[in-house]
Amino acid sequence: MAAASALIPTSLLIIEKKSHFTNKRKLPFSPLAAKRTLLKITAKAAGDGSDSSSENIVKYVQNAWDNYEDRIALGGLGFASIVAFWASLNLISIIDKLPVIPSVLEFIGIFFSWWFIYRYLLFKPDREELYKIIKNSLTDILGQ
Repeated sequence: MAAASALIPTSLLIIEKKSHFTNKRKLPFSPLAAKRTLLKITAKAAGDGSDSSSENIVKYVQNAWDNYEDRIALGGLGFASIVAFWASLNLISIIDKLPVIPSVLEFIGIFFSWWFIYRYLLFKPDREELYKIIKNSLTDILGQ
């Protein structure tokens, strides 16, 4: 890069900035003055002392990296996840190129959306039933 810029004449390196707007209006306030009056507030969430799942994953990976045999497995798992991601992207693009499949899948999605609206959202007792199902599922997942 340095050699290329040394060969280019300096007259070509200077770029003029021309304004496309001939009539410039001035703002009634200064944006810099407005930035000075803002308060910087930082907040830190106070937890109950339990680690979040992302912290547990980070600790697990750090512990696995310390052991040599686990490094190989961890590298293989990372490589396999990258290959799986690449293959899924290619599979989706191949399915999208087929003539009938995308329209059929779109029809299935629209049909299911209308069914869900009719089944759970249209009438009040059905909405309450959906709320109970969601609440029970959350308690089962979170273990409360």
